[in-house]
Amino acid sequence: MNDPSGFPPVASLLPHSGRMVLLERVLSADHDKLCAEVRIDADSMLCGADGVGAWVGIEYMAQAIAAHAGWHALKRGEPVKVGFLLGSRKYEAARACFAPGSTLHVHVQRVLQGENGLGAFECRIDAAGAPATLATLATATVTVFQPKNVNEFLKDGSAV
Repeated sequence: MNDPSGFPPVASLLPHSGRMVLLERVLSADHDKLCAEVRIDADSMLCGADGVGAWVGIEYMAQAIAAHAGWHALKRGEPVKVGFLLGSRKYEAARACFAPGSTLHVHVQRVLQGENGLGAFECRIDAAGAPATLATLATATVTVFQPKNVNEFLKDGSAV
């Protein structure tokens, strides 16, 4: 069933399953951008007494990037493929934890996409409904890689 936003369920866009799907839904997307929603539930496996550690924000960003790739794959009639988070540059968080009960918006924008599958995204996590001056909770540039054939890549470890 499609989400009211018009996008397919986020789990169908990711190469993840079950409890490892951390995004709630896709709010918007276009050629180079995607915005997804995350709800911080007190009973989440990643939530401690103070909330979800801000370091998990990099995984929220990576899943939003994967949802962007999956959305494009489905639009082309192709299967959703596994990609790799290579790293991030300058991940900065405005607080140590994302509070239980809060809703986050994870924004990703593709700034580089090579023919070899290497890509870079500017990413931002905002507190939903917060004034613009207080909204941004985390930022990073995230580098990803999606090989043409993941099985061949994993077999010999070369990006051919």
